[in-house]
Amino acid sequence: MSKKATIYDIAKELNITAATVSRALNNNPKISEKTRDLVLAAATKLNYKQNRLAVALKSGKSNNVGVVVPFVNKNFFASVIRGIEEELYPKGFHVIISQTYEENDREKKIIQNLINAQVDGILVSTSFTKENKDQLHQVLKKSSPFVFFDRVLHFDDISTVTIDDYQGGFDATEHLINQGCKRIAHFNVDQNIELYNNRFKGYKDALSKHGVAYNSDYVITLKSDMEAGKQAAEKLMKLPLPPDAIFSSTDNGLLGAVKYLQSIAVRIPEDFCVVGFSNEPFTQFLEPSISSVDQSPVEMGKMAAKVFLDQIESNQNVKIHKDVVLPAKLIIRESSIKHK
Repeated sequence: MSKKATIYDIAKELNITAATVSRALNNNPKISEKTRDLVLAAATKLNYKQNRLAVALKSGKSNNVGVVVPFVNKNFFASVIRGIEEELYPKGFHVIISQTYEENDREKKIIQNLINAQVDGILVSTSFTKENKDQLHQVLKKSSPFVFFDRVLHFDDISTVTIDDYQGGFDATEHLINQGCKRIAHFNVDQNIELYNNRFKGYKDALSKHGVAYNSDYVITLKSDMEAGKQAAEKLMKLPLPPDAIFSSTDNGLLGAVKYLQSIAVRIPEDFCVVGFSNEPFTQFLEPSISSVDQSPVEMGKMAAKVFLDQIESNQNVKIHKDVVLPAKLIIRESSIKHK
């Protein structure tokens, strides 16, 4: 294996000092454009690779930002990442993306590794819940700005960016009630995760506002996938008095329910109305098209990035703490409009 080129090799090649080479590589304004071009040409010729970690340690800035999500192959998180990159890339930042697969230990290690790599900040959609948040807090060092988005935990010195999950749940349920639905079921995912709990609260409060009785038999906790939705719908339809609608906290679970209902000849929306949450791309292409609450993921990503930028651009010696709540928007399609 050949020896890596150093700034001293470049200096020897050009018969200048190593300090001049270092300044040129780091765009020091005291170095002329001619000298800088010579240094860059020599660096290319010698296949010089700058030690980014050493530069970060020296300057206190790496121009790298970590983004930690449960899964990168989910449309929602892919869209959030797009928003983050659209906001940060023009500012000279590069995004390092990691996925946790909803494993707490993996998430802690990822965050610690990003801290060790001297990233300028970390944007996290966490797999931790309020039940085990203290475990995560141990690795959230003061040295790096953190921003939680979507799946958040609340700490005094960490900002959050969410949508109004409560209002989204309320609006979806109220819409079903306004369509004449009287027995509205709810698919929940995990009430220990704040966003799902808020959607559930919105569901319950909408029922209460309109005098519709709450029935715990109509509330099913499931995984966010199609097979779980099928099983949940089958369980609901075997009740002595089945529901006439579903508001689901997950579009993926609702998709399974819709497929099951169609398989037993339940007509949507004539006999049964459904509303999901996330506005996944497939919802508009199904037959019938599926009503869903839009989470504005690109906008969420942009806002999370802006909150991070506000933090690092602040001249204060204390962290800026913001809790940004974006509006939720109910997209009404065929699945929840009863034909008159």
